[in-house]
Amino acid sequence: MELTDFLGLLHPAIAVIFVFPLIGTVVNFAWQTRQRRLQILAANKSKIPLVVGAEHKQLGEWLTSAVVGLTLIGLSYPIGKNIIKNNLWNKAPFQVVFILLMFAATIASLVFLYQARQRLWRGVFATLSGAGLVIIGCQDGVYRASSEWYWSHYYIGITAALLMIFSLAIVQDIYQDKSNRWRTVHVILNCIALLLFIGQGMTGTRDLLEIPLSWQEPYIYQCDFAKRTCPTPDSQVRK
Repeated sequence: MELTDFLGLLHPAIAVIFVFPLIGTVVNFAWQTRQRRLQILAANKSKIPLVVGAEHKQLGEWLTSAVVGLTLIGLSYPIGKNIIKNNLWNKAPFQVVFILLMFAATIASLVFLYQARQRLWRGVFATLSGAGLVIIGCQDGVYRASSEWYWSHYYIGITAALLMIFSLAIVQDIYQDKSNRWRTVHVILNCIALLLFIGQGMTGTRDLLEIPLSWQEPYIYQCDFAKRTCPTPDSQVRK
């Protein structure tokens, strides 16, 4: 394996080592938090400690940062590879600068989202963070598999990241809303996000099988993916 292949493994390695265990922990605390709330509402004494709610909130915020960061790492690899391969720094320097600024703006917007307290600013920074991810994902080099969007690692991942950003943006509303409508929205959206994360585990594994090593690319990309055929050594010799 060459350096470029190892860099390509950063995204799945971080997902397996850090993000997916964090997802399991957040789900566990979410379940305990809900069970404790239901027990208190039923006028029963709960054995679940009060601290689970605060820990769920804190770990949920960490999860949002981890998911957005992991998404940016996953997007930076193919985009950077495309920039180097096509020498865009010399051919289209403004495009490269724009991409770098979008990465910086997305990270900055997420940081400001954590600091924002007023609903207006939370909405602004959440929108900017989500828009940044979408714009970066539209750059050349990113494999989107738009023809199979419903089973695309890219589209599932972007959707999950957007749900995480939205969940972070409504945290304050959950605690202020006595009708629990925002809490219900939070639960529903994060259940959907959990299913998307499961889909990410499956599609990510599939994509790792499909992505060739750098030294294999010249041969692999001669294949006809629609017909699922590859040139044989004999046909290459005749050419």
